[in-house]
Amino acid sequence: MQEIWRLDGRRTRSISAENPTGAPGAGGRAISGTGAFAAAGLGRGWKVSPSIDVTPGETVTLADISGPGVIRHFWLTTDRTMLRDFTLYVYWDGAPDPAIRVPLGDFFCNGWDRLALVNSEAVVVAPAGGLNSYWPMPFGAHALVMLHNGGERTAPVYYQITYLEEDVGHSAGRLHALWRCSDPLGTPAVHPIVESHGGPGRYVGTYLAVEPRAPGWWGEGEMKFYLDDDGEYPTICGTGTEDYFGGAWNFDLNGAYLPYSTPYLGLVQAHPPDRIYEPEQRFGMYRWHIPDPICFEHSLRVTVQALGWREDGHYLPLEHASVASTALWYQG
Repeated sequence: MQEIWRLDGRRTRSISAENPTGAPGAGGRAISGTGAFAAAGLGRGWKVSPSIDVTPGETVTLADISGPGVIRHFWLTTDRTMLRDFTLYVYWDGAPDPAIRVPLGDFFCNGWDRLALVNSEAVVVAPAGGLNSYWPMPFGAHALVMLHNGGERTAPVYYQITYLEEDVGHSAGRLHALWRCSDPLGTPAVHPIVESHGGPGRYVGTYLAVEPRAPGWWGEGEMKFYLDDDGEYPTICGTGTEDYFGGAWNFDLNGAYLPYSTPYLGLVQAHPPDRIYEPEQRFGMYRWHIPDPICFEHSLRVTVQALGWREDGHYLPLEHASVASTALWYQG
């Protein structure tokens, strides 16, 4: 809203199955596509190509954009049971390696097999499976967005990527996203979320999916941020997992977990929510460091401990837990 009134010459473009190039006046021209049967008799311009079918093992290009510009909105929907079967890849400015390489569901705070609705500033998941990203994604010469189907079934993919043609300047960082999974965690019970060398940068978000595989409370572990020249001990150290995600006291309210979703943090998955402290439960939570970015100059390392609480009052490392994380940061 701070900039919505500006008339500054920027131009909007949008890429979808109806306009694969995003070129001016190129939308709705398809004469074949996944909607051709439904549109029979209506003719060109009547939703002839609203989606693409992605076969098992196939990698498709969703957007191939010449810059400079900023991706402002990314919407996608597909088979809700396959959100972890798809992997999202994004390359900036001709780099050989993707800056974003994340299972589709985890990028949209849906790491488990039940759809979770999300109402945050950066990510919105709406009924009944509309995946929305509002992370601004600047690029210079080029942006390449790809999607890989690692599942066993063909699935339809509907998508729209909207960007502004605009100069981003030399100080614009590129969005990076990294997925890591420890299953089981092992010893020590510390999950590495990200380790990045280079900069400067800003760490802006964490999505965490946890299956504790032990009875009792599982979230005593601390989030730790090792900045720049930190050695054995970090600059930023929290007080517990649920505390980092804005909650408190085990997420336990009157004997049940109460999911919540806010602009910057939330617990959007707690399965099942009405039974607490059981070993096979699954949790998904996010925190966006948008008003409070974690800035670093040349290196960053982020970890989380998997630490439970025993009835005798002692902590218990959870070596058998499954922990998956998605880290998001901007880096020059």
